[in-house]
Amino acid sequence: MNRGAIAEINLSAIAHNLVTIKKSVKNRPIIAVVKADAYGHGSVEVSRRLIKEGASFLAVSYTGEAIELRDSGIDAPIIVLFDCEDIEGLFDFNLIPVIHRLATASSLSQLAKKRKTTIKVHIKVDTGMGRLGLWGDRIVEDLLSIADTEGIELVGMMSHFSDADLLDKSYAISQLERFRKIIDAVSRRLKRKVLSHMANSAAVIAFEDAYLDAVRPGLMLYGYSPFQESGDRGQKSPPLSPPLVRGGTRGGINSELRTPNSEFVNLIPAMKVKTRILCVRNLSPGSPVSYGRTFITKRHSKIGVIPVGYADGYNRIFSNNAGVLVKGKRVPVVGRVCMDLTMVDLTEVEDAREGDGVVLLGDQGKEVITAYELAERAKTIPYEILTSLGSRSRKEYIP
Repeated sequence: MNRGAIAEINLSAIAHNLVTIKKSVKNRPIIAVVKADAYGHGSVEVSRRLIKEGASFLAVSYTGEAIELRDSGIDAPIIVLFDCEDIEGLFDFNLIPVIHRLATASSLSQLAKKRKTTIKVHIKVDTGMGRLGLWGDRIVEDLLSIADTEGIELVGMMSHFSDADLLDKSYAISQLERFRKIIDAVSRRLKRKVLSHMANSAAVIAFEDAYLDAVRPGLMLYGYSPFQESGDRGQKSPPLSPPLVRGGTRGGINSELRTPNSEFVNLIPAMKVKTRILCVRNLSPGSPVSYGRTFITKRHSKIGVIPVGYADGYNRIFSNNAGVLVKGKRVPVVGRVCMDLTMVDLTEVEDAREGDGVVLLGDQGKEVITAYELAERAKTIPYEILTSLGSRSRKEYIP
């Protein structure tokens, strides 16, 4: 028996979500973010489908993630967002690094000259995220210095929003204004245009001015909106959040920010996480279940044991605080989630037996458990739910 759950990944759903994005951004280049194993969905198969459906670039966090894609035969342009250590790998596998400090540019230049070649790069500008990127009063000068460095070809510039998913977009607007001024200054000095991108999923949905030359969606490729923290139970396509705050104009940027695009209510979640009942036990009233006796039966109860626990990404915070689907019915998790096992109350499902299918995330019959719901229960965000469950589950792909 293999441990844990199975993540069923619907590649047609991912294709649908990409096409929806392409329509909204008027066919600008799509930089598809497939870092963290495509948010737990499996980077190789997901990347193949995204490229087939017209994504222009793939974006990963580290060189190792990119090498995995190259080893699987994917030859599309791959942007490496954070890695500044595996310099050799960037050249060996024809990758596009993002430079966020001058020292990296120097290292790349030295190796490019040694190899008698040129490497294409994007440069990251910190406009207020406070994480990575060129920062301070000399950003333009530093950008131009990198662009003029032997062995380096500047082909892109990027920045990252700190809070583009908040209703108040004032800080996001200030970030975009700052980035635009830098783009304009660099373009004038270079006398050419450089591909500029800043729009994450939230900006794609609700901040059209941030589209620039390309967009960089992540979460929405996998069927979720960053505006929706929790969905209504039983609703396959949870509604988007209320209209965004409106205002005047600033610096030529339209701050009358649009309501989240209605097209995106049709995003389709691509991941279903499922397992099977390992064991069914009939317990008398007053019987404790799992560690610490945090759940004690109050009636004759049928308790199911499923072979998934916190070692499989099913958070311990779901103890007595979540449900799963069995035979199309929602049943509660009871007792503490263990490392390898979780218990559920099957009393209301009369014909439940060992071997029956269990859905931890996704739909079964008319019921559905979304990443929004699990995130709300765990006091986190859907990103963490998807990466935690997906990365630790065996994958099955539906074309």
